[in-house]
Parts: sequence; C-alpha cells; structure tokens
Amino acid sequence: MQFILRRTPILFILFSLIFSPIIAQKKLVKPFQLKLGDTVAIVAPAGILKNREEIIEKAKSLLISWGLNVVIGKNVFKQNNHFAGTDEERIQDFQEALNNPSIKAIWAARGGYGSVRILDGLDFKKFSKKPKWMIGYSDITAFHNHFHNLGFETMHAMMPTSLEEKPEEIIETIASFKNALFGEKLSYEIPSSTYNRIGKVNGQIVGGNLAILASMLGSKSQLNTDGKILFIEEIGEYHYSIDRMLQSLKRAGYFNNLKAVIVGDLSKIKKNTTSWGSTSEELILAIIPKSIPVLFDFPAGHEADNRALIFGREAVLNIQKNTSTLNFNQK
Repeated sequence: MQFILRRTPILFILFSLIFSPIIAQKKLVKPFQLKLGDTVAIVAPAGILKNREEIIEKAKSLLISWGLNVVIGKNVFKQNNHFAGTDEERIQDFQEALNNPSIKAIWAARGGYGSVRILDGLDFKKFSKKPKWMIGYSDITAFHNHFHNLGFETMHAMMPTSLEEKPEEIIETIASFKNALFGEKLSYEIPSSTYNRIGKVNGQIVGGNLAILASMLGSKSQLNTDGKILFIEEIGEYHYSIDRMLQSLKRAGYFNNLKAVIVGDLSKIKKNTTSWGSTSEELILAIIPKSIPVLFDFPAGHEADNRALIFGREAVLNIQKNTSTLNFNQK
C-alpha cells in the first residue's frame, strides 16, 4: 500500500478524502419561505387536544394576522385515549397536508407522545416534489430527524399550545417564529453561562428533545451527527435518566465527530430520593468529549421563551466568555 500511494498521487488523494476527519455536509433542501396568501395546515400528530379548541382558534388568528391562510386537520380534536385520534386518523390528516401542494407549512398543534407511531405510515413521494416546512418541538423531534434524513430542513419552533403562556413571556418566541416562517435572518446573542466551553464552529444544526433522540437510535430516523452542531432539550426527567440517554447517544457515536453542543431548556428536572451529586451542566460536561464546545442556557425548549431554530441549516456558533452568538446562514 505504501508503495502504491507514493507512486500514485490520485490514490493518495482518494485515500485522504476517505479517511479525512473533515466531514463534508450535504446541503439540505430548504422549503420555500412563506409569503402573504400562503396556507399553513395545523395537525395533531401526537397528544390529545382535550378542551383546547380555543387555543387552536387563537393560533389560527395569529397566522391570519400575518396574512396567511389556515386549514385545520379534520381529526385534530379527535380523542383516542392518550392520542389526538387513532394512528390512522392522525396519519390521514398528516398525509393530506403532505400531499396538498397549496399547503406550504405543517404546524404541529402540540407534542406529548405519538409522532413515532405514525412515521412509517406516511408516504413522502409528493412531499419530496413540493417540500414544505415541518414545525414543532418536543415529540415532533421524531419528524425533525426523519425529515433530515430525507434531505429537508425543518423548523424547531413554538406550537399552537405555546400560546397558553403569558403573552408578555412569549414575545421573542412569536417574533422568532414569524421571522423563520417568512425567511428573515435568524441571529441570537445570549449571556454566556460559566459552564460553557469556549469555541467557534460552523455546521448544520440538528437534534431536539433528548428522549426522542435516544428513542430513534437503531432506526432509519437516527441522525448522523458527523460535522454537525447538536441541540438538545428535555423536560420532566431525573438526572440519572438524562445521563442514561446521553450515554446511549455517546455509545451510538453521536459525539465522535460532533462540532459542538447547544443545550436548551432542561425543565422541571425531578429529584430522586438518592442525590445525583452534580448539576445538570456538570453531568453533560462529563459525557461530552472535552474537545467539543458546549453552549448552555440557549432559550429553546419547554419554557415560554422558545426561540426558533432551523434544523439542517448551516449556522455559526461563537461561544465566548461573556456573550455567545448563533447566526444562521441565509441561502
């Protein structure tokens, strides 16, 4: 092999490309930014929307105030125990939104649980020809992962049920969602946590809810994080559960060639009878390789201040001592 490489520059170049630590990023398809008169579909692919008709109407009114049209899935308010209708009913609404060329964005009404149950029942052929935005967070991470692997950008942002928060607490949430929806530049500057690991990187942002990321392992919806920036958030878990999920991601190679980690909200962490013995930040830093920059306290996740992120989009993350910035590239 050494003799061949010395005598054959082309083979040497090929060898270098194959084994280079530099990871080339596949450019994902960006659905068209919305414009006045476009239509958004509100669907419920997961948890039940019991007694939430008023909040869905509020979400509809918000979109209309932005000059958009709105259609609501006919099964949105169905009730099937934990879920917003049967798997078949939720698939029907989602499939109709995927297939309808006049719909430019699919907005999940809420998370909860149930998205993974309908993923494999969907047909993405028509969507692939006329892609549209998939919007939501939490359980909607299952769709973010799946759409990413299909080659499309998605939007991690507020959902209609986010409007149940106090209006004064979601001003930035709504503003960032609108900016993302209409293709305005997303740029954030936040105070730096003392736990941060300093660094400046660029790469596609991927990720979402930690529990859903872990549940995707071993499936065709599992992410390849090589050369990317991983965003994570979580709610209502014990420290040992967060540790277990991160250890699972680590063993699956999530951190082997990762550029950086952005940690969003870690909300309502439960206290175990036996003390864990460290903070959430210390837990995470103990697992993420020391060479990888880490940004804590990014305002996205299950708190009222939930800033929009474009998954699959290149961004520049600059983590500094006093302030840190995240700037998305505009294509």
